Order: sequence, then C-alpha cells, then structure tokens
Amino acid sequence: MWDQIAAHISEVTVEKFQIKNRRSVSGGCINQGYAISSNNRTYFVKLNRATELAMFEAEAQGVQQMWDTQTIRVPRPICWGTEGDSAYLVLEWLDLGGRAEERASEEMGRKLAAMHRWSPPEGYPAHPTSGEFGWEINNTIGSTTQINTWTANWAEFWTKHRIGCQLKLGKRRGGQFSQGERLLEAIPELLAGYQPKPSLVHGDLWGGNASCTSAGEPVIFDPATYFGDREVDIAMTELFGGFSAAFYRGYSEVWPLDAGYSQRKTLYNLYHVLNHFNLFGGSYESQANRMIQQLLS
Repeated sequence: MWDQIAAHISEVTVEKFQIKNRRSVSGGCINQGYAISSNNRTYFVKLNRATELAMFEAEAQGVQQMWDTQTIRVPRPICWGTEGDSAYLVLEWLDLGGRAEERASEEMGRKLAAMHRWSPPEGYPAHPTSGEFGWEINNTIGSTTQINTWTANWAEFWTKHRIGCQLKLGKRRGGQFSQGERLLEAIPELLAGYQPKPSLVHGDLWGGNASCTSAGEPVIFDPATYFGDREVDIAMTELFGGFSAAFYRGYSEVWPLDAGYSQRKTLYNLYHVLNHFNLFGGSYESQANRMIQQLLS
C-alpha cells in the first residue's frame, strides 16, 4: 500500500517521492495517522476503511476551499484514493505544536474572521447561490453524515439539517429527548429576524482542531466545511474549554459578533453535543436535554 501512496504523491506533485521513514502520529478519533518522509519532504497520511473514501474526498474538498481563501493556514490536500481495504488522504505536513502565545492567538482570530468574510468568485465550486446555506456535497461531522442541502433560510437549514438530523439519530440510538419536537418548532422563533450572511465555516472548530506551527503560525484542520452562520465556529470554540481571550479579541478586531450571539450559541452548540451523544453516548444525553430546556425557558 505504501508504495502505491508514494507513487500517487509522485504523480500529483510531479516530483519523485520515495518513503524513507514512516511513523505513527495522531490521526484524530476515527482515523489512523502517519508521517511519511523521503530525504527532504514529509507528508501527513490519514487511513481508514476503503468504504470511507467519500469522507476523505469531502475533507480534501473542504480543506482546499479554506486554502483558496488565502486567509488562515490549513494543511493543503495532496491526493487521496484507495488501495486494497484502505482509503487514504495525503496532506501537507505542518510542524505543529508551537505555543499559542497571545500574538498567535490574536492572529488566529483575525484570520478566521477574514475567512468568514471571504466571498467566493462567481462560478466557484460550492458557491452559495443567492445567499443560500449549505454546500455542494454532504460531508461528515466526526463520523456522522452531515447534510448540506442548499437552503435559502438559515432557521430552516438549522432546524432540518442540523438539530433535526441529530435528534432523529439520537432517537435511533435510544436517546430520550422529550422536548426535541417542541424545540424544532421553536427554532424559527429563536432565530426570528436574524438572517446572517453565508460564511465559509470550519464546522468543527474545537481546540483539538486548531494549533500553531513551531514558527508560531496559527493553523486549523479536520474541518466539516459548509456555508453557514459564522457564529457556529465561534460558538464551538467555547464548547470544550474555550480559546484564549486573545483569540476573541483578534476576531472582533476584524468582524465583531452580532447582537444576540450569547443566546444563539447554545442552539449552535446543541448540534455538537447531540452528535457527541450519537457517537459516544454517556452523559451527553443529559447535557443535551439541559440545553434544550434552557433554549425553551
């Protein structure tokens, strides 16, 4: 398999690549990760079952689109495919692990805001026609399918393709969300009068999907990309411990948040808590129910 991956890299980069060293590295919760090196180049490789190729294709497309904004740094996708029973995704290797000091955190905030403000040129793939929300293909949030059907109304999109989908999956898993239907009926009212600009969002922006290079350059990776309300990214940065105050300060310098964000962030983060229940079970069910009750109070 590794010889075939090296040959694919050589083909797309038009430069001979031969693996001299291979070592296991973190690949996230659902993939295996490897660093592969020649004498002068290194790449990051994700592996999963061959049946998961579509997941890697969507990730590559999302990362490429973020790269095309020329705002915040992402690991550029190189190639992807299948070999035997495995699917693979090859990405640019970035030497991560640098300290996110105040300057780097502010820069991450500013660059994320710049990505959110980016407007794709007419005819660009995954272009939000007439201000619609969604993406041109479905992708995944973790290993859960994320539906991205283009929708003109943001409240409708969030009701149907985010909270509604997760509640359906939760019920199949045996979760008890007695106020779920009531919440779905209430979302249009919760978002009444609010129609954000469709922004290219990372979609899964918790602390584990953000870092800095050894040189101090901020990087984001492992996205669940689509065009949505930019606040979904900011909300998730607060969900699992939060980013530094410098990050939010940098973001606000470029694009301050709209009034009412503090109320909307619970609705946006409910999506991820429900997804965590669907992936991992446990206490996420009670956390989701508390959030639903808070939204309905």
